Order: sequence, then C-alpha cells, then structure tokens
Amino acid sequence: MAGSGRAGAVADFMADETYGEARQRKLQELLRTLAQTIRELDAAGTLLARTNELMELIGDVRTELFHYEVRATYDTPEVAENRRIVSEAENQESQWKPTDWAPDDEEGQPW
Repeated sequence: MAGSGRAGAVADFMADETYGEARQRKLQELLRTLAQTIRELDAAGTLLARTNELMELIGDVRTELFHYEVRATYDTPEVAENRRIVSEAENQESQWKPTDWAPDDEEGQPW
C-alpha cells in the first residue's frame, strides 16, 4: 500500500530554503499518495478503521503544504538585496529636481 517510508522522504526534501521544481513535484506526489491511499482504504471498506495511517499521511501533507506556502513567498538573500536596491533607487528618484531639458534640445548642436 502507498505510504511506506514517507517520513524520511518528507524530511529529505524539506531541508531546502527555497521551493524548486523538484520539491514541487515531490509535494504533488505526496498529495497524490494521500488521494490514492484514501481511494484504496475506501474501496477496501477500511477507511475509518485505518485512521492512524491517514492521520500520519495527512500530517506529512500538512507540514509540506505549510513549507510550500511559506517558501513560495520566501525572499532569498539575493532577491532581498535586489529589492533593497530598487527601493533605494525609487527613494532617490523623488529627490531629483525636474529640468526643462527635452531630447529634441540636443539635435542640431555641434558637439
């Protein structure tokens, strides 16, 4: 039946700081495993008799979904630095004084 060895697999791919494509595929696989387990237990008529197995699997899914939600919005140090640079540039931009210069002013000038 689906679900054996889940705890180690979940712990292995939860160590990353960001949520890459491989980790997304593993989360999708974990969700499909939960769905398949529910279908199998329901078909066997043991859905409520095996709640401990379901609770463990649901806990794994819940934990990984939380990490997905948090890390999908996580700024890496590089992204945070880029945001800081843009923010500083926007603040400095408001300090510049406008001039009467226009691009057409340079045409015909002997430089």
